[in-house]
Amino acid sequence: MKIILTTLNSRFTHTSIALRYLYANLKELQNDARIIEFSINDAIQTIAEKLLIHSPQIIGIGVYIWNVSQVSELIHIIKKISPNTKIVLGGPEVSHEPFRVNLDNADFIIQGEGDEAFYGLCRDIFDDKPTSRIIKMSMPSLKNIELPYRFYTDDDIKNRYIYVEASRGCPFECEFCLSSMDEKVRAFDIELFLRELELLWLRGARNFKFIDRTFNLNIKTANILLDFFLAKEPPYFAHFEVVPDHFPESLKEKITKFPHGALQLEIGIQTLNPTIANNISRPLKLDKIKENIRFLENETNAHIHLDLIVGLPGESIKSFGANLDELVSLSSCEIQIGILKKLSGTYINRHDIEHGMIYSDIPPYDVLQTSQLSFFEIQTMKRFSRFWDLTYNSGNFKESIKLIWQDESVFENFYNFSLWIYTKTDSTWQISLQRLGELLFGYLCEVKKIDAKFVAKNMLEDMMRLEGRVVPNYLMPYADNFKPSNKHGTSGFNKRQQ
Repeated sequence: MKIILTTLNSRFTHTSIALRYLYANLKELQNDARIIEFSINDAIQTIAEKLLIHSPQIIGIGVYIWNVSQVSELIHIIKKISPNTKIVLGGPEVSHEPFRVNLDNADFIIQGEGDEAFYGLCRDIFDDKPTSRIIKMSMPSLKNIELPYRFYTDDDIKNRYIYVEASRGCPFECEFCLSSMDEKVRAFDIELFLRELELLWLRGARNFKFIDRTFNLNIKTANILLDFFLAKEPPYFAHFEVVPDHFPESLKEKITKFPHGALQLEIGIQTLNPTIANNISRPLKLDKIKENIRFLENETNAHIHLDLIVGLPGESIKSFGANLDELVSLSSCEIQIGILKKLSGTYINRHDIEHGMIYSDIPPYDVLQTSQLSFFEIQTMKRFSRFWDLTYNSGNFKESIKLIWQDESVFENFYNFSLWIYTKTDSTWQISLQRLGELLFGYLCEVKKIDAKFVAKNMLEDMMRLEGRVVPNYLMPYADNFKPSNKHGTSGFNKRQQ
């Protein structure tokens, strides 16, 4: 095999649409190429073994923030064992400098969209033509690109997420995001794209993640895609990333028609503070955003996923807390709390001096300290985020978790809970559901002084919602007369996508 295309996905269930684009556009070289994917949990020497056993002349590797450290080690091993194998890197993590992980042993780096460039480079390598090590690409015409969807295997369709895109680019200029570097939004031919979707559907695909940065920017296209799924028989799952302030009536009408578990909408809020939003060049139409979140919460079955960021330039703990309180008052949906990252190529670095921004140079390049947040406060917020995921976002404690704050500040009360639970665990990982529930029960009864029978009733209703669960030991004394009101499973589709 002359060419191997590979990457290390963040999870086994993920697939790389980028590798399939490269493969689809290899023309006559396609018969001598193969896609081999791994995850970041795989042993690096084993990955090298599985690649080099094919004696490839070229190995193309997709590099991302979650795998760049492992890729650096992989390159080191490959070059030790097979120094003549040409290594070509591409992907977001190498498309902008400076590189903060040592990638010096790579032979070539394609910066930008490499759909056509990788083919040209392979041809030059085989023809011994001199080529620059770093190849900076302008955006190719989407009309000239072969689509990748037929190169999802039957195993991918059965066991993994299928990534698709109807457009590329983002019109906004949020300074923390690499998508802000795009000059414009470009759309694929919608009829051709729909034919590819239909072929995937006929092959059994039912789990689609759209990677478009602004799905509802073009309302005509958004309506066409929603119509595609509404015409299908459930169960299926479609994930879209949407602009929070752009939901005209035609779109709202269609979203209300989706059954439970079929539609997930990811909305990047990041901050609700107008001053902070202005700092990072993020448009913020608060009234429209709140109106649309309320609509999605109260009038649709869509699974909503909202994002907030800790550590934005100028934002204090108090401001972040107000953001969280506001979002919880608007919706009971999942709220993902992330830590600001400084990605090469973004403009977020212009705030470094004014706002005292200090970042780690080790992936994922998290902010460590700001003029508003000490290192210790950011560490506390990282644990806050993790415990929020385990309790609030997990859905295991949907109603009982609200007893922590009741009619008071969500942020302040959960902040105190996160401090307390960390003193009990000294960890945010490998906490079993049994242990987590026991801790929550203890906190509500012992610290919040809520009646144990009342807490147990709420926790039993939450935890026994799923069929097959056994009443945990700490709730057994309160379970004699308990009858679960809604005992059923889930489709498994409405899980957060990484």
